[in-house]
Amino acid sequence: MADIIRLLPDSVANQIAAGEVIQRPASVIKELVENSIDAGATEIHVVVKDAGKTLIQVTDNGSGMSATDARMAFERHATSKIKAADDLFHILTKGFRGEALASIAAIAHVELRSRQANAELGTLVQIEGSRFVKQEAIANPQGSTFSIRNLFYNTPARRKFLKPDSAELRLIVTEVQRIALSHTEVNIKLYHNDSEMLHLQSSNLRQRIVALFGKAINKELIGINTDTTLMKIHGFVGKPQDAKKRSGDQYFFVNNRYFKSSYFHKAVINAYEPIMAHGLFPSYFIYIEIDPDEIDVNIHPTKTEINFANKDTLFQIIETIVKEALGKFNITPSMDFGDHGYLELPNEHAPGEITIPSAGIDPNYNPFNQHSNSSYQPSSKWAKGQTDGWESFYKDFENQTYNEDQYEIPEPEPQQQRLPLESPVPKNHVHAQNFYQLKNKYILTTVKSGLMMIDQRRAHERILYEYYLNTIQSGATAMQANLYPSPISLAPDDAIILRELIPQLRSAGFDIAETALNLFIINASPANLPFSEADKFLLSLIERYKYYKTDLSLELKEKTAISLAQCSAISNGQSLSQAEMQTILDNLFACQNPNYTPDGKTVMVIIETDEIETKFQ
Repeated sequence: MADIIRLLPDSVANQIAAGEVIQRPASVIKELVENSIDAGATEIHVVVKDAGKTLIQVTDNGSGMSATDARMAFERHATSKIKAADDLFHILTKGFRGEALASIAAIAHVELRSRQANAELGTLVQIEGSRFVKQEAIANPQGSTFSIRNLFYNTPARRKFLKPDSAELRLIVTEVQRIALSHTEVNIKLYHNDSEMLHLQSSNLRQRIVALFGKAINKELIGINTDTTLMKIHGFVGKPQDAKKRSGDQYFFVNNRYFKSSYFHKAVINAYEPIMAHGLFPSYFIYIEIDPDEIDVNIHPTKTEINFANKDTLFQIIETIVKEALGKFNITPSMDFGDHGYLELPNEHAPGEITIPSAGIDPNYNPFNQHSNSSYQPSSKWAKGQTDGWESFYKDFENQTYNEDQYEIPEPEPQQQRLPLESPVPKNHVHAQNFYQLKNKYILTTVKSGLMMIDQRRAHERILYEYYLNTIQSGATAMQANLYPSPISLAPDDAIILRELIPQLRSAGFDIAETALNLFIINASPANLPFSEADKFLLSLIERYKYYKTDLSLELKEKTAISLAQCSAISNGQSLSQAEMQTILDNLFACQNPNYTPDGKTVMVIIETDEIETKFQ
């Protein structure tokens, strides 16, 4: 039988390595900027076009390379960082594998211009798809400039699976943020399609965090600092009241290298657990300095996973110092049993006779009698609370006569392809005029086949989603202008999202303008939204919008409508009057698909009469 095992050509081997190291444009930027850091650069400029698909250019003022090194750098496993196997356990630099440049050159058109400080001339190297094109001497300032064009030009399948430009750009910003947070002494600029996105000056850690995530985060930061025989830990953690419903602003660094760790994340969450609601994520920026012999950074091609020799000890230290920081700044609730803070009650009362309080009782009232006489007055809390200005959207049903045939549940429309098409509820008719609230969360009413239960928040979400979607598509929302426009400062990745949303938000009634880098002004907001809440609403909208960024089945208009609905919907735990519950049901059954929320959650269920009767057998 003939031999079948053979060596792969270098070009193929490099493309395979590229699949591990270079996954997208952000991966290229990570490798190149880290190389600039290792070269001692204090100025780094990153230029990208079309989210890096057309051009990635990284320029630094580092040590530069000689003509020989510039050529050798593109060979596989060529590195200046290690010489022997033992060096892998003493690594303090970023790149050391010697695979990055070879992998990049295998899947793109690459040009390198570099000059060392003591050299009169620099060198130019051009490589296309692992094929050496030319090398020549040129005039060049000290440092290096890498230009990467037509990424994945020879691997179209890889290019096809890249995300839209806005999503790829957010990933690029994320990578630059991680490096900027680990090297605050370096000046970094980021440009996209000739627009400046980041301009970071050398600063301390707090200033760098504020520059990246906006001025609002400054008041959230609580410092941590400890020095043990095993390691040093410093950084900042956020206040629990500022925690978000999504993860994202959580950063671990070891020896100025970003890494991910669900294990150490659990240590932080344990510290917050007694004082923070479940499902929220606090911000934190935790820096660990440790002997490189105690860690292994060579367990993953992207070097974002790290093994620690004493991870259990480090877990306990992280949990302890975060708890101490929260307690030191009076975040953790405490009890004081001293007598200096007791509540003093007056001994005297106002003159006059003391009257016994009385309560009006209707002895003939029967909650199960539809026609019983009740002195109940509908509460206006819902109308005056979260639904200010919705009068144009919700009709007043307080004096409406009820018709048991008006609640026929329609089947879902066929165009809602991403939702289940079969309704779990058969066609029924509400034949009772009374509604009941269970735990201020569910609306209960009887139908011909049994008992209907409706989740009030999900129902409101479905109503608002269809309202906002129609509004955005028609552009018919009324705006309210404000005499003093409200400024809002955003982190770069959040600013990318808001820029993407502005056209849709304008259709929904917002007038938003960017006046400076990542600084926006809210000139007007929808007439049904209190202007004082517009900035908070937009921040919440951005957070919720991030949840749907990977759902390619949703168009931008639908994403915006979903996020607006989720931000505006009434909360569970809110008491509703009979008229308010009636309004929700009437508007819900006028929807195209009342059975499910826009993201596919069940809005209503019916407990059949037969099922109820079995409980009493």
